Amino acid sequence: MTTLFRRRALRDIAALALSLAAAGAAEQAAAQATVLRVSAIPDEAPTELQRKFRPLGDYLRKETGLDVQFTPVTDYAAVVEGLASNKIDLAWLGGFTFVQARIRTHGGATPIVQRAEDEKFTSKFIVPVDSPAKSLADLKGKTFAFGAPSSTSGHLMPRYFLMKDGIDADRDFKAVAFSGAHDATVAFVAAGRAEAGVLNASVFDKLTEAGNANVAKVRVLATTPPFYDYNWTVRPGLDAALTKKLTDAFLKLDPANPEHKEIMALQRASKFVPTKSANYDGIEAAAKAAGLLDPAK
Repeated sequence: MTTLFRRRALRDIAALALSLAAAGAAEQAAAQATVLRVSAIPDEAPTELQRKFRPLGDYLRKETGLDVQFTPVTDYAAVVEGLASNKIDLAWLGGFTFVQARIRTHGGATPIVQRAEDEKFTSKFIVPVDSPAKSLADLKGKTFAFGAPSSTSGHLMPRYFLMKDGIDADRDFKAVAFSGAHDATVAFVAAGRAEAGVLNASVFDKLTEAGNANVAKVRVLATTPPFYDYNWTVRPGLDAALTKKLTDAFLKLDPANPEHKEIMALQRASKFVPTKSANYDGIEAAAKAAGLLDPAK
């Protein structure tokens, strides 16, 4: 084989490889154009997240004409990375997770809607029903359970409000544990694995309404001041027309409409309202004050 022939053969192979790569990229882009990839922070059990999303996914499928695929993840960081790497198009985030996604994507991740309830969200501190504690100060020296480390209502904001009350969680509690999810925190305290804990008010109310056995074994000690929390966020670069279509779809949801009633009940929403990135600046400031974010970022 001559040197010239070898060069031509290598050139042809390279051209074929580029062609196949381009075809693969085009095929992937085409697939993405027909699929809406959705995920959510794992703040509740995976089966519960799937149950909550199913009717909403069916609704979004009708409104967008896309194949809506829900992908559960094992931790909060996976949702942030999914948005940053364009593997997730739409995600249900807590306020702190959104701030992390905003930083990770250099401002590219965009919140589009939140529930009206998320404008004034709260967390509840709980103790066993027979606990002698009467105030947060009485928890000093006790074992304590937060939810997930990146949870807004299960960690960041309760830690921040404890700090405002002069309680340093790392110094003043005997031990700190992370249950991983709000419903798990109730189970921790009910089972005596922690002498106190904190979770978001919405999950606590849902468990109470459902007659959860663990809820009967705990009581609310205190409730935090309100703060911004959950939202639906789209990834950087998502088509503007699709973003508007998704926003409009959420804003049209009405619990008085029989077709929307189940969706809104599962989402525990009276209505969805527009939101914006600036609404979560206070969450970012709290995270920096609580030492959960680098102040320089």
